[in-house]
Amino acid sequence: MSKDQIKNLIERRLPEAGLVDTALKGVQLFRVTEAMPCVPAVYEPTVVAILSGTKEAVLDGEHHVYGSDKYLLCPMTLPVEAGTPLASKDDPLLGVVIALEPRKMLELTMEVETAAGGNRQSRDGVPSALALAAWDTGFTQALLRLLELLDNPVDLEVLGQGRLRELYYAVLRGEAGAAARRAFGVGNEIARTIDYLSNHLNEQVTIDDMADHVGMSRAVFHRRFKEATTMSPIQFVKSMRLNHAAMKIAEGKTVSEAAWDVGYQSSSQFSREFKRMYGQSPRQWSNAAQVPQLLN
Repeated sequence: MSKDQIKNLIERRLPEAGLVDTALKGVQLFRVTEAMPCVPAVYEPTVVAILSGTKEAVLDGEHHVYGSDKYLLCPMTLPVEAGTPLASKDDPLLGVVIALEPRKMLELTMEVETAAGGNRQSRDGVPSALALAAWDTGFTQALLRLLELLDNPVDLEVLGQGRLRELYYAVLRGEAGAAARRAFGVGNEIARTIDYLSNHLNEQVTIDDMADHVGMSRAVFHRRFKEATTMSPIQFVKSMRLNHAAMKIAEGKTVSEAAWDVGYQSSSQFSREFKRMYGQSPRQWSNAAQVPQLLN
């Protein structure tokens, strides 16, 4: 019943297609009514919950397709391809995006681990960089309680941050909790490296620079980075730069401007690597690309 209430709440606030910010910072509602193939995007740390329809995210060739039975956790900034291949007016994609504030997630993760007696469950196995989790009771009720605040500005102002914390806690305790704790807990060196990379995309950053940034040897850093993201550090940096460039071109920047913004000093190298990754030249992409805000 709670999921139906969430769906009705979103439909009431978003009767037409679009992506809207809510009065609660970091919480957005969306409705998509036309199919979109997977295109380059960069996901920030977020939770995406679908109430109807299907969404797809591709990371390093692995497809993550999810609908109302699973929510998606992206615990770190990642270069992906994203799309809504089945959306239509008769069967719209309807959902909510909740940004995860890293500092708050770190504090809450540490509290959870302390309360559990230091039993760091996040070390069990190697969770995926993108994780799908079932809508358990805790998550469903936390999301409903959060969105219900949108109807009352006073409740929102007084209770909003507490309800967000409740949702964060539900994620940490849910099926994707291991991936969340790994990214946000003590020892989250890879997530910190990715944050560093995201702020230095236009600079020439080497593997040694990245390893030194978190105090690891090159070999250990390379292994742990690939475990966390499925990609090698160099592959990850290239994907981040090219995805950002593709999005900039789709937004109207010239090919040379986009290449320069993400750290390419050679336009010919940029064009070669772009075509190798996306199957078309940057100019062909600029003529055809339209990247919806939802996919960014």
